[in-house]
Amino acid sequence: MKEKVKIIPLGGVREDGENLYAVDINDGIYVLDCGLKYPENEMLGIDFVIPDMTYLRENRDRIVGVFLTHGHADAIGALPYFLADFDVPVFGSELTIALAKLLVKDNKGSSKFNNFNVINEDSEIIFDDATVTFFKTTHSIPESMGIVLDTKFGKIVYTGDFKFDQTASEDYQTDYATLGDIGRSGVLALLSDSSNAENPNQSTNERKIANYIDSTFAYNDSRIIVACAAYNILRIQQVFNAAAKSDRKVFLTNQNLEKIVNTAMKLKKLHLPKKDLLISKVSELDKLDPSETVILQTGKMGEPIKALQRMTSKQSNNNPISIKKGDLVLIATTPAPAMETNVARTRDMIYKADAEVKMISDDIKSSGDASQEDLQFMLNVLKPKYLIPVQGEYRMLEAHAGVAEEVGFPEKNIFIPAKGDVLEYDGNKMIRANGVDAGDVMIDGIGVGDIGNIVLRDRKVLSEDGIFVVVVTINRKKKTVIAQPKITSRGFIYVKANKSLMNEASKIVYDAVQYNLDNKEFDWGHLKQDVRDKLSSFLFDKTKRRPVILPVIMEVHQHHKGHKGSKRGTSPKGNN
Repeated sequence: MKEKVKIIPLGGVREDGENLYAVDINDGIYVLDCGLKYPENEMLGIDFVIPDMTYLRENRDRIVGVFLTHGHADAIGALPYFLADFDVPVFGSELTIALAKLLVKDNKGSSKFNNFNVINEDSEIIFDDATVTFFKTTHSIPESMGIVLDTKFGKIVYTGDFKFDQTASEDYQTDYATLGDIGRSGVLALLSDSSNAENPNQSTNERKIANYIDSTFAYNDSRIIVACAAYNILRIQQVFNAAAKSDRKVFLTNQNLEKIVNTAMKLKKLHLPKKDLLISKVSELDKLDPSETVILQTGKMGEPIKALQRMTSKQSNNNPISIKKGDLVLIATTPAPAMETNVARTRDMIYKADAEVKMISDDIKSSGDASQEDLQFMLNVLKPKYLIPVQGEYRMLEAHAGVAEEVGFPEKNIFIPAKGDVLEYDGNKMIRANGVDAGDVMIDGIGVGDIGNIVLRDRKVLSEDGIFVVVVTINRKKKTVIAQPKITSRGFIYVKANKSLMNEASKIVYDAVQYNLDNKEFDWGHLKQDVRDKLSSFLFDKTKRRPVILPVIMEVHQHHKGHKGSKRGTSPKGNN
């Protein structure tokens, strides 16, 4: 059989986050990253989204392992759900594995998994059809790694999130010498970060960002609330340093953040400039003057924006702290594009609470991902035969392709894939082969994949037009409606001010039910659908709205003489 290499993005392309790339080399599948993404605004009630792993399930016996680039949610967030279904080894740097273990431990389905393997930039893992090596990159978390799969056709390089920053400290430095060696040894394909590919300007170096945070803390006398992604270890370190310089104490708002901070400190990837810098109790916080405090806020899976919203509306279930007059809220993260509307709403809510708000990204260009010049530098160093832009929405992948062409990269050798595309190389050229099943799996609470487009559509309708519940009691034997239909409405109209509409609706329901009772071929499904159709038409005509209509039909049964009648309810069977 002729040997082939297939590169299959199951997530992370034409979207922000959810990175998961399967590289199929003969009989082995190498999984690169296993991340999640945060939901878009129309995904009502959804906590986050992970890739559809149908292709991996169908080929589970061929999976060699999972190789992780870094410890952010877009790279490791889906791992607990993956490991609940697959028992394969997981490889990553010491900090990445430690953070992955925290996630996996908290998930019932994967909590017993323990096949984790720590690697570093000198590791070399030899398999039958490929050798896997790693190289250090610069990102907003220590020990970020790029991954190299060395095949008989050449190397396949996956950068993960990266940027170039000459001021980066030791734990964050890029290994330029190794990058040069990889480029000279022959790179077949480069899967390269596109998250910041639209940015023509070089990102501000982290030393200047640290100075910005220092001055913000030093020249403000109020309480400071910092919104920061829980896994952004670099930003947390900068906050700790600035707090120590301005004689402030830092309060961590939730246990998840405490676990991450403690894990990073244990591995000496995060340092306390002062021993007594952290305080753990709200009572200790209340004793301090506002000018002596910093509150570090993160949210579910590390996303802090929604947590800020709860603080402004005083709905902090697990966090007793609310934003109050005089506070300064520093948003020290660059939110995902899907969160932009939420960020604008959050800023408005903060101002309504009489607090001030600053965003680092408003004043300086901060990003943990490669600018256009960085992308071009990576291409010039690695000199791949094929470029596959990944990790970004379509316009970002397209921008990446554009900057590649600027340095002379041939357009025909650039592939902008969609989820499930199969890019196949047979030793001669790379082509798009037949695709595989791929998509999104939505996580809502403990539910995995049980929320689909129909449920989301219903949630959207409920949020826009509300619900209209009709309860009718009938005697089918006597073919009569026992009482006038009872109608309950939520989120549709104010009932007390629309009595005439409710009365008309009740009559329409009564007539529809009676008509079905008089029909010789009585059918429960037809009765409910008839009520929905007639009521929906009437309500749209009167209000130009389409609420979800739930008809509940109760039937009276006649028993033997001397016994009271009883009612049997028939629950509604959906509203589609």
